[in-house]
Amino acid sequence: MLKSLSIINYAIINELEIDFHKGFSTITGETGAGKSIILGALSLILGNRADNAHIKNQDKKCVIEAVFNIKEYKLENLFQLNDLDYSENTIIRREINSQGKSRAFINDTPISLQALKEISSKLIDIHSQHENLLLNDEGFQLNVVDVFNDNIPLCSDFSIRYKKFKTAQKTLQVLEEKANDSKTQLDFLQFQFEQLNDAKLAPGEQEELEQEFQFLTHAVDIKSDLNNAVLALSEEEHNAINKLKFVLSTLDNVKKIYPNITELANRTQQIYIETKDINADIESIFNKIDVNPERLEKVNERLNTIYSLQKKFQCNSIVELISTKESIEKELMQIASFDNEIEKLNIEIALQEKEVNALAKQLNKRRKAGIPEIKSKIEDMCRLLGMPDITFEINLTQSEKITESGVDKIQFLFSANKKIQVQEITKIASGGELSRLMLSIKHLISSKTYLPTIIFDEIDNGISGNIADKMGSIMQHMASQMQVISITHLPQIAAKGEFHYIVYKQNSTKTVETDIKLLSENERIIEIAKMLSGEKLTNAAISNAKELLKHLHRQF
Repeated sequence: MLKSLSIINYAIINELEIDFHKGFSTITGETGAGKSIILGALSLILGNRADNAHIKNQDKKCVIEAVFNIKEYKLENLFQLNDLDYSENTIIRREINSQGKSRAFINDTPISLQALKEISSKLIDIHSQHENLLLNDEGFQLNVVDVFNDNIPLCSDFSIRYKKFKTAQKTLQVLEEKANDSKTQLDFLQFQFEQLNDAKLAPGEQEELEQEFQFLTHAVDIKSDLNNAVLALSEEEHNAINKLKFVLSTLDNVKKIYPNITELANRTQQIYIETKDINADIESIFNKIDVNPERLEKVNERLNTIYSLQKKFQCNSIVELISTKESIEKELMQIASFDNEIEKLNIEIALQEKEVNALAKQLNKRRKAGIPEIKSKIEDMCRLLGMPDITFEINLTQSEKITESGVDKIQFLFSANKKIQVQEITKIASGGELSRLMLSIKHLISSKTYLPTIIFDEIDNGISGNIADKMGSIMQHMASQMQVISITHLPQIAAKGEFHYIVYKQNSTKTVETDIKLLSENERIIEIAKMLSGEKLTNAAISNAKELLKHLHRQF
């Protein structure tokens, strides 16, 4: 139930705070006093759209906060699914800044608007006058039948399986489209794969070939240079080795007379030996180098093949070409497996469709079984509300195509007069008849739901007198199972509430502000008397008000 509501800086409300109670409460106030503003603020708690037009003072943020006692309504799992701390006294807060951006919190944890709507819809239902049009909405009508017949668990199971079935169908469609697209490319992909596979590419091959190509291209020049080096070291008349040999011999003679030269002689000997080794190595390399035009041509052809593949497949290396080949191979394998996947998915979809159809038929059977009782109860309630000749029909037929609500097509039909054939409700019912019919339906399903709170916003439109008294009694009865708050302009209904609030405007030197308060017993008598006679109070009006309040606990 709604325990309290706090509104700060919203529309013409500077700051307002009010506590609510169990049972049946009524809210009255003059036209334009701000009842709709309070409801508008409360609708933000339900996740309705917010903008900066709601903000009274643009220099401050707007804050709406409601406290709900949810101890008896088994919502722990819902809180857990949304990663929220569960509390028996749950606080929902909505904040709006001057740019129109809003934030929502549940028990001080930030939450998305979608999650806010999901949770708040389990806590409170605001029924405004325009919602009477729901009487012609097929989804609303099916929900009425399902709630009354305790079909909600079955509906939930059906919905889960139906969504799974539709998802599988969509997956199949995508798979078939992909298979068809891929099969048109099969020959091309196979050709690409064979090109890459026949190339027998190896990591590192390109680098080795490029080095070999560079060497083979300059083999003649390399061999010529090596030959010149050998000539300079050992073949020419004044070659380096003979000169070093002469130097070494000279130093050996000097060191016999002058020992201090020994180290230089030893170093010269090492250079002589190393030079001879270098000469031998150069000769060896020279002899191994083969000027091979045929090999050069083969290397060049292989590199051209690699470069051509890289250009064609937009790759920069053999590693990337190999990766491309593997990707094409996987795609070819996938194309080959499409038929198997499609076959398996078709089998799965057939089983799911069978399950969905079975649940839809079960749902149809349960809906049909409950229709006579719904018809009877609604007609009885409407007769109590001053429609003695009402005929209410529920036309339930099966469609060929299964939908998210099953195989059922539903239509509520209505006539308030014996001689007029039943028609769609909104085509034939007056405003007062719509109000009474909707209240009858809300009363019918209230005992079947765990909804803590319902707020009726002038559901008594087009009603007066004894019918208003009956309407008040019905809401009073509903309040034995849930918290009911009725915003009303009728004294007969206002007097039925256990608690009576008034919305009023306060005039200050600068602004006009809306406020709300709980009336005392004497204040309540005066307010109901004003509703009966206008601003000018009469003894008769006060007497009538007291008489109405005497029957506070009288129920239909």
